[in-house]
Amino acid sequence: MNAGLPLAATLLLAAALAQAAPADFVDAQQRVPLLAHATNPRSPDKPWLRVDVAGQWLTLYDADGTPRRHYRVSTASNGVGETEGSYQTPRGWHVVCDKIGDDAPADTIIYRQQVTDWRYTPALHAQYPDKDWILTRILWLCGAEPGRNQGERDDGTVVDSYRRFIYIHGAGDHVPWGTPSSKGCVRMSSPDVIDLYRIARPGLEVLIDAPHDPAPLSAGAPSSDPLHQDP
Repeated sequence: MNAGLPLAATLLLAAALAQAAPADFVDAQQRVPLLAHATNPRSPDKPWLRVDVAGQWLTLYDADGTPRRHYRVSTASNGVGETEGSYQTPRGWHVVCDKIGDDAPADTIIYRQQVTDWRYTPALHAQYPDKDWILTRILWLCGAEPGRNQGERDDGTVVDSYRRFIYIHGAGDHVPWGTPSSKGCVRMSSPDVIDLYRIARPGLEVLIDAPHDPAPLSAGAPSSDPLHQDP
């Protein structure tokens, strides 16, 4: 016991130290840098995800706005946009509609929304270097803003994120995290997407935030690789 403390204070201190912090809380604190609180601007009493396209970060906030997870991501190399066939990352509010990949091992290849027995390897990537691998887990997003990222515009242009197969999904180690490089989806490392998938629930609100609408890094058409996973 510390002789410089009154007995009552010493006992309280000992009791506090004896109560180990839950492992999940410790893990969360290690993962999240010092970030400002940010309550959900759409549903203030609900947890939410924010994808920061300019910074290439994804942050999970709990219901009171406390940041609980902070991950490096990679969004579309063609920049942001909602039009079908643009291979751009859509902006605005979405919700998690479907989850695919329960308990699949890390780096499992998911093809046409089906978990396969195939596994991503550096050698396989070397064989198909332009492949936008979908690995490990999928959080399939539905647009929540009609006419912007849900349904069609007045002129009939499809802008529906779900129909465009916009996912938050795992990707291989070749991805330059922090740099836009995908064909529209939000890519995460396999360990990170496993962690997020465990926490995220269907209906979780997601804001893909690109206030300055970054210009596309590449205007080239996507590869015609026959293994591309869009139906």
